[in-house]
Amino acid sequence: MDGIINVKKEAGMTSHDVVFKLRKILGTKKIGHGGTLDPDVVGVLPIAVGKATRMVEFMQDEGKIYEGEITLGFSTTTEDASGEIVERTPVEAPLDAAEVDSTIAQMVGEIKQVPPMYSAVKVNGRKLYEYARAGEEVERPVRQVTIYDFTRTSEISYEEGLARFRFRVKCSKGTYIRTLSVDLGQQLGYAAHMSHLTRTSAAGLLLDDALTLEEVAEKVSQGDLSFLHPLEIGTGDLEKVELIVEEVGEVQVGRFIPVESDSKELAAFYQGKLVAILEKREELYKPRKVFLTESVLQ
Repeated sequence: MDGIINVKKEAGMTSHDVVFKLRKILGTKKIGHGGTLDPDVVGVLPIAVGKATRMVEFMQDEGKIYEGEITLGFSTTTEDASGEIVERTPVEAPLDAAEVDSTIAQMVGEIKQVPPMYSAVKVNGRKLYEYARAGEEVERPVRQVTIYDFTRTSEISYEEGLARFRFRVKCSKGTYIRTLSVDLGQQLGYAAHMSHLTRTSAAGLLLDDALTLEEVAEKVSQGDLSFLHPLEIGTGDLEKVELIVEEVGEVQVGRFIPVESDSKELAAFYQGKLVAILEKREELYKPRKVFLTESVLQ
């Protein structure tokens, strides 16, 4: 069994929980996920099965799209709604919507983030959340991420010293939307947290087409494997090139080939099938991973 599954992860489950359950549902151990989602976050979780697990790193690289809500007025230990309140800054007057939008726009592009203490980032061999649960503080690494698009998508609402609005963001891997919410609040002069989040797109897969684990299990029980997408979909944002027969043969035996491109990595195809992921070495491209191994000669 090989392919990619568009799973709709539900709240209360970790990404590893989804993988564990799918191993039982599908009766196979070779399964991996294409981008971790926090337990409270719902939405698209790309799952690779069989040979498609070799695509996981590329599935993780593609930009992801989220829709969520930011609440100004208090911050929490976890930077989302599940944590304990650590600071209150009541919103006592309506915000200037134009100023909010201008501040949001300033966060588009390459930015630096300090990951939250309640995260799986490792420092000195331990995950940050392990330090946090033990009540220990540790210096966290600064990471650079890319925000491709960040937009407010609702009016700002007010209630008992709080201000809320919804947003949409497209970002690179490694971005913490919780931290983005907190940082935005700080720039607006308020303690803040991410009060809701849904991932609507990842690895080219959309939430509208996603299946819950229960729906996947039902299809499997009926012998219906139509939910398995071909591994080609996992190439995501990689630039795609079409090879000729002679180039396919060269790539299959690990040889360099010339390709007119400035991209560091390419997804090489032949008649709709993924041949390999190519990596640029000086002026030529070398196969990094080969997927099509049978001969294409007629």
